[in-house]
Amino acid sequence: MFGRFYSRFGSKFANSSRQASFSASPVSGGARLAAVAGVLGGAAAVYAGTQAAEASFGYAEDCLPPPTFPWGHDKLWKGYDHAAIRRGHKVYQTIGAACHSMKFVYYRQLVNVAYTEKEMKEIAAEHEDYDAEPNDEGDVLKRPGALTDIMWKPYKNDKEARATNNGALPPDLSLIVKARVGGENYVFSLLTGYRDAPHGIILAENMYYNIYFPGCQIAMPPPLGEGAVDYDDGTPNTVSQMSKDVTEYLAWSSAMELDERHRMGVKTLTLLVFMTGTFFYWKKTLWSTVKTRKFFSKLAGW
Repeated sequence: MFGRFYSRFGSKFANSSRQASFSASPVSGGARLAAVAGVLGGAAAVYAGTQAAEASFGYAEDCLPPPTFPWGHDKLWKGYDHAAIRRGHKVYQTIGAACHSMKFVYYRQLVNVAYTEKEMKEIAAEHEDYDAEPNDEGDVLKRPGALTDIMWKPYKNDKEARATNNGALPPDLSLIVKARVGGENYVFSLLTGYRDAPHGIILAENMYYNIYFPGCQIAMPPPLGEGAVDYDDGTPNTVSQMSKDVTEYLAWSSAMELDERHRMGVKTLTLLVFMTGTFFYWKKTLWSTVKTRKFFSKLAGW
């Protein structure tokens, strides 16, 4: 049915449309071509403008991936550098604690890791704004920090944190090494990756240029400077050294059980190697009589 309809009327419609197209004046065809060219040119201009805007404001994907550094605790037979953890905690306490919280770390967890119990009690007591138990009248007073408290938080809530930092929310650093692709390498690179913006890059308001941060623009100003923290053990307090130490501390806070895991792994592998030789010798001895046994039959023909 549809085939007969097309054979009767479709050919006439095609011929009439073909005649109409050939009878159109060359001016109308040129106008159509000009319109198409205008649309394409406008699209190209919009795309070029977008690319230029992205490049001028630093939104283009022109930032660097963090390099890989030889962290000692990555090796199975090694653990954390506890002297670096102590120095890194001092860097965090002196500089980072003013903006970033560590709400999953308790003061007591640093005892016998980086400090003695007495030293840690003194550090916890430096903050005197922890809530005490309600008194007989129901009032909640303030008290110094104790070993059983969570590390001091600079802000009461996220809204206060955003209001203080121009709308940016400083991330909690308790698990920051696990929460970022690249782990320790990314954190160290970020702390040492601040540069002056290249020519042609226009930074947004209250933004800083960092070659390792996605988009290259970060709201956090450079946190470390030469000599910002004085080390008790005489270690040079350069930016790279402080970045390495605080990264070691943040790696520990993200995986506190790593030392014990590595210790247990070395013990397990040593036991497996020893037991492999023992069981191999036992297996050879057990099956030696079976493999050397000979069978005889009294049946005819054997």
